[in-house]
Amino acid sequence: MTDTTMPSQFSTAAIQMNSQQDIDSNLANIKAAIIDAKSQGAELVVVPENCCSMGQQFATAERFDALSATMAEYARTHNIYLLAGSLPCPYRPDGMVVPDGRLRQVSQLFAPDGSRVARYDKIHLFTATVADKQGSYNEAATFEPGTQTVVAPLESGDAVYQLGMMVCFDLRFPALAQRLRQAGADILSAPSAFTYLTGQAHWSLLLQARALDSQCMVIGAAQGGDHAYKDGNTRQTWGHTTITAFDGSVIASHDSSELNLSTTSDIDKGYAIVMASLDKQAQVQGRQKLPIFDCHRLA
Repeated sequence: MTDTTMPSQFSTAAIQMNSQQDIDSNLANIKAAIIDAKSQGAELVVVPENCCSMGQQFATAERFDALSATMAEYARTHNIYLLAGSLPCPYRPDGMVVPDGRLRQVSQLFAPDGSRVARYDKIHLFTATVADKQGSYNEAATFEPGTQTVVAPLESGDAVYQLGMMVCFDLRFPALAQRLRQAGADILSAPSAFTYLTGQAHWSLLLQARALDSQCMVIGAAQGGDHAYKDGNTRQTWGHTTITAFDGSVIASHDSSELNLSTTSDIDKGYAIVMASLDKQAQVQGRQKLPIFDCHRLA
């Protein structure tokens, strides 16, 4: 039975950024994006992977607690849920220091009162050879994989929605999206920093596929554009921030790697916003019409 007392709309905002290695500048852009999204009615704001700095993982990790406190304060001040895409962290959820000189890649959900609702440590670490300037990627050299799936509550009036948390490379693994749905997820968060080439080839397909696998809304908040590293190298990310509905359809997207598309505004913002609402009633009805989790036999 559909719960007709539950509000059917929950407004979300996915933020596209072009984070550099100036943490204070990135924080200013995050704060401005939250204020902007809140003014448009967002109840949940999702910012990308590596939101506070692209690169400089160990230096950023030294500020993990302070940066997390800043994110919590943004959520409290603006009375909004904030999904802080990812921050490098030197310790595990139990407080133990990560061994072997590595870190954890941590996504956190903060509530409108500033409390931390959930911490998710990225499970799948990016390993690939890509025909770009960097050539190869091996996150396991820097990070230790997480071990726990996380589903967290989002309260809206008398309703509670469930958020299943993922990060970037997790999108490659349908079993994770399916497990989050089995744990009650209505929405999946996917803060990301896809390389330009892998994003061009697979980003939209993966968001739509994971939505179909799980019958959840998927929020793909992305890094986009060129990122300058202090060693003189650059990295290019795909952007194209997208929110996908439970049936695999794209609800809304920013169709560019760059932040500022041609508009009538003469203001260049340090972010782009993609807004969409979870249509809970349509999602429940869609799941009832195609009850794939009643038919699932292998997990």
